Amino acid sequence: MGFLKPYFGKYAKPFSTAVLFLMFEALCDLMQPTIMSKIIDVGVANGDLHYVFKMGGLMLLITAFGAISASTRNVVSSHVSQNFGTELRSDLFRKIQALSFRNLDKFDRASLVTRLTNDVTQVQVFVNGLMRIFVKAPLLCLGGLIMATRLNPQLAVVLAVVVPIVAIFIVINMRVGFPYFKNVQKALDRVNGSMREYLSGVRVVKAFNRFDFEVKKFNNANEEFQAKSIAATRVMVVFSPLIMLTVNLGIIAVLWIGGHRVAQGNMQVGHIIAFTNYMTQILFSLMLISMVFNMFVRARASASRIGEVFEEENVMTWSETQSVAANAGEKGRIEFQNVSFSYEGEPVLKNISLTCNPGDTVGIIGSTGSGKSSLVSLLPRFYDVDAGSIKVDGQDIRDLDPKKLREKISIVPQKTTLFTGTILENIQWGNESATLEEIEQAARMAQAHDFITTTPDGYNTRLGQRGVNLSGGQKQRVSIARALVRQPEILILDDSTSAVDVATEAKIKDALKTYARGLTCLLIAQRITSVMDADLIVVLDQGEIVGLGTHDELLQSCDVYQQIYQSQIGKEVR
Repeated sequence: MGFLKPYFGKYAKPFSTAVLFLMFEALCDLMQPTIMSKIIDVGVANGDLHYVFKMGGLMLLITAFGAISASTRNVVSSHVSQNFGTELRSDLFRKIQALSFRNLDKFDRASLVTRLTNDVTQVQVFVNGLMRIFVKAPLLCLGGLIMATRLNPQLAVVLAVVVPIVAIFIVINMRVGFPYFKNVQKALDRVNGSMREYLSGVRVVKAFNRFDFEVKKFNNANEEFQAKSIAATRVMVVFSPLIMLTVNLGIIAVLWIGGHRVAQGNMQVGHIIAFTNYMTQILFSLMLISMVFNMFVRARASASRIGEVFEEENVMTWSETQSVAANAGEKGRIEFQNVSFSYEGEPVLKNISLTCNPGDTVGIIGSTGSGKSSLVSLLPRFYDVDAGSIKVDGQDIRDLDPKKLREKISIVPQKTTLFTGTILENIQWGNESATLEEIEQAARMAQAHDFITTTPDGYNTRLGQRGVNLSGGQKQRVSIARALVRQPEILILDDSTSAVDVATEAKIKDALKTYARGLTCLLIAQRITSVMDADLIVVLDQGEIVGLGTHDELLQSCDVYQQIYQSQIGKEVR
């Protein structure tokens, strides 16, 4: 819960203001039974109509003041809770963004969505409730006990028995309920995860006609969520009738004892009515307290899940004093020095040593699972190396702020990701300050300009989620344009032309040769034709470099490269 401390200081004043008006409201409620008792015992008993009107007017005045206090409290509490929820959600989102991939891999993606939405909402509702009924309930309970005891100490003995019993029920309620609601949130994670997985792979599901299987999988998660929710609710609702039964038995005891006292002439009727009203207020407040603890249990479970994200220490560190300033001759230079890396098991990269000179185009080829994408993901510090070092412009990237490092790099990922918005906005996403002319130039180099201009709205054509209204090749070309408009020093193309035909790929490569003078380009490819004319070709096999050189050199010296050449080109190496 330590992550909430900064918000306490920020919202302390408005929170206290809401609680202050809440106290005025509770005080007004507590004064009503006492005034009613006086009206009955003095005004009605003595037939003093003037006294009845006077005290009745006082009751109306107090009621009006209580209503104004309640309205003010509602406005302030809503303002505080909404601002708190918005800020907490934003801070949590920023925290998630700041974490490295290695940190994020500890959390299921659907779980992060649930924590960012449902869990934050649970905490926000609890904070709002604190300023509305959660503080009012104990105030009414304590105030009712004090007023009832002052009114008639003899009947207060009933309260001395009832209140401790109810308090025990509430404590048991809280202790038993917490694990159940934590399980409910985990079950909700699985529902969100199932839905998210289906939506992201809906085309595959339909292609393989596996809709029934996905429905069954979702129903299993949904029914598990239902079962967990019912179990949690069943445990919690048992206590409310017990609390109501206990307090109602107390009211019966008050009426029975009070009836005997009135018959003996030792007590006034107004005292019994007022005491019964106070017992009703105490019953109401105890029910609210029970609800408070139900909400607290849910909020606590959600807060602990949010806290897990905030408490996650970023494994990626850097020196605040380092900057990515390089000599002109070093600009775009990349050095891998004995680099080894693993995700959480066997190493996927082993003792990689490689130098990429400024302006070179370096092709990286190898079989599936050889470590090509893993190698380039280390460069922008998506992950940090386990051993060895990577230097950019002569500086170890572990000493550099990832934000500043990534300003030098553009990457076109293997899995193309476009965002909802126009084509223009998607390309400009790579460089917010890019002009229309620069955007069109980047699109021409990526061979995207022609197909963009044939659409009805051109660059203002709106894309659906993930660019669903574009073909695979079109999405790749827009993604390449987005990377080029950034005008980086280092360009990473991770199998980014796999959905593009050979002729279009050749045009993109020709445009890059002109554009990429002085630009270091890392080109990952499955097709050997994509890397044949690279300045340097790196051949990876099972996480190790097994070949390094130009196309002609590797045809003579590297068995793995020869096998790839024979399988794709269909010619034997002479």
